[in-house]
Amino acid sequence: MASKLKKLYICSNCGYETAKWLGKCPDCGSWNTLNEEVRIDAPPQAAASAAACAAASVPAPVTTLDEVESGEEIRYITGISELDRVLGGGMVPGSVVLVSGDPGIGKSTLLLQMCQPLSAMLKILYVTGEESTRQIKLRAMRLGVQNNGLMLCACNDVGQILATIGQNSPDLVIIDSIQTISAAEISSSSGSVSQVRECTQRLTRLAKEREIPLFLVGHVNKDGAIAGPKVLEHMVDAVLYFEGERNLSYRILRAIKNRFGSTNEIGVFEMLDTGLAVVDNPSMVLLAGRPEQTSGTCVTAVMEGSRPILAEIQALASKTSYPMPKRSTNGLDFNRIAMLIAVLEKRCGYFFGTLDVYLNVAGGLRIDEPSTDLAVVLALISNLTDRPLDESMVAFGEVGLAGEVRAVNRVQQRVGEAYRLGFRRIILPAHNVEAINLKNHPGLELTGIRSVRELRRLFG
Repeated sequence: MASKLKKLYICSNCGYETAKWLGKCPDCGSWNTLNEEVRIDAPPQAAASAAACAAASVPAPVTTLDEVESGEEIRYITGISELDRVLGGGMVPGSVVLVSGDPGIGKSTLLLQMCQPLSAMLKILYVTGEESTRQIKLRAMRLGVQNNGLMLCACNDVGQILATIGQNSPDLVIIDSIQTISAAEISSSSGSVSQVRECTQRLTRLAKEREIPLFLVGHVNKDGAIAGPKVLEHMVDAVLYFEGERNLSYRILRAIKNRFGSTNEIGVFEMLDTGLAVVDNPSMVLLAGRPEQTSGTCVTAVMEGSRPILAEIQALASKTSYPMPKRSTNGLDFNRIAMLIAVLEKRCGYFFGTLDVYLNVAGGLRIDEPSTDLAVVLALISNLTDRPLDESMVAFGEVGLAGEVRAVNRVQQRVGEAYRLGFRRIILPAHNVEAINLKNHPGLELTGIRSVRELRRLFG
């Protein structure tokens, strides 16, 4: 019995399959993302023969955990300190790293700059599916990348790429980008779900067999999520995501997934004319240009992995001209801000029912940590009462629905970073006050808060 050709429509955003074309994907709700693909169904005899072959196959070897050798993990230092921090200390041989972000955010720039310090010890193959080798050369000249040993390959076929890797035996491979690579055996266009999945699987298999570090550049869709099937993120070892606004010079590199390190570390870069520059002191950069004697601003201390960072929370409450007041956040969780406003109205008597509220984290940093609750509350009260806060003050603490201020972790690192940058007054949860040794911080004033009701005394 011959194989059957079966036409399917697969969503390029989530991978949903349907037998007919639809304008809107029933699973993820995206419009015009269903693409036609042809799939070959094997006859029942083939399935039976496959089962028979599986039964006749030689069993794979099995070892116990004690028998596995645990030698020291080898890592290649990229020479870019912030990238090494996010990767967990450097590149691991055989690891597959997916780098994603908005167009023009700096993905290709970072990987090309990485080739400069690695050229002394590694043989690098840069495969470009979007640009020509001449365009890569022009960018390398602009970035000051001088690497005569860097091999360039402008190719879109995964079979040719695998053959090129086998012929040249590179120590590091960069694919820019995975959505432009296609396999000739699959009839769908490049960037489709089946193409991205198949090409990534073949490249990953070769990287694991030869222990070659592999970097893949991934596109994002209009919602900011990584384009292609979700299984793409499962197949790779690490997923790095670039954050930041294109009109701002600072970029945040964050690890969403990392099998060889922590996902809490971030890397901070500044986009210059000569490429991405490492920012060694993110707190000082994020607080640069902070306004003086202005209501609605408060500095908080957050933990990004093992590094404390100071960020400025800005709040603005203005009279609304609409029947329903507006709530807008940039860099903070919208639902958590709505909860904090409700707590202020219920527990403290500060009413925002007829006011539009805008919250912003200066510098383009995105914060998900609940320890910023106390700083958000202080910024809201400060702007509502139009009374500026002390410029030498830093606040952090989690606020609950009852108005209580809960303790946070790593309070010593937060206070130490604030003290190093010249802040001498800390408002923190009362349960964390005992953990701070004032002998190590002369001139520091600690104010323990148990409930948001106690904040009234700061504003009279």
